[in-house]
Amino acid sequence: MNIIATHINYYFVCKRKLWLFVNGITMEHTSEAVAEGKLIHETVYPQRAERYEELEIDGCKIDFYDARNKLVHEIKKSNKVETAHEWQVKYYILILERNGILGATGILEYPTLRETKEVFLTDEDRVRLVEIENDIKTIVESEVCPPVINNKICKKCSYYDFCYVTEFQD
Repeated sequence: MNIIATHINYYFVCKRKLWLFVNGITMEHTSEAVAEGKLIHETVYPQRAERYEELEIDGCKIDFYDARNKLVHEIKKSNKVETAHEWQVKYYILILERNGILGATGILEYPTLRETKEVFLTDEDRVRLVEIENDIKTIVESEVCPPVINNKICKKCSYYDFCYVTEFQD
């Protein structure tokens, strides 16, 4: 299995979402929140496309990569799941390292909040990411979908209707 940064993000947000996504049940195409995030990515920094490039490496898509400064830019709509965002960027940096690009750092950008956050990858993070990769493999290879987490973030999730549907019997 090829683990991508989206898997890392979902690992921190919801193991059920991770399992569903990897097992081919995708709901993002129906989500207004996802559409809004794409719009922000495409419109908020129009000059970026000229200076930086979107980089796809080992199946991971980095929003903007500044090759000269070895800087990963990740744009997010909200900081509600900031830990997941941080680990996603750390994973991008690890993927770059695994491909011979050493010394990269990252920046999380929340344009609607007018906030940024620097992201660095430590030796402890590298060890933790290998553990997370192994845990992800275990989760997604399971025959059983993880349970609903019943968290307040669920209401904004593209899988909300899927997870909280109730069946009525006559």
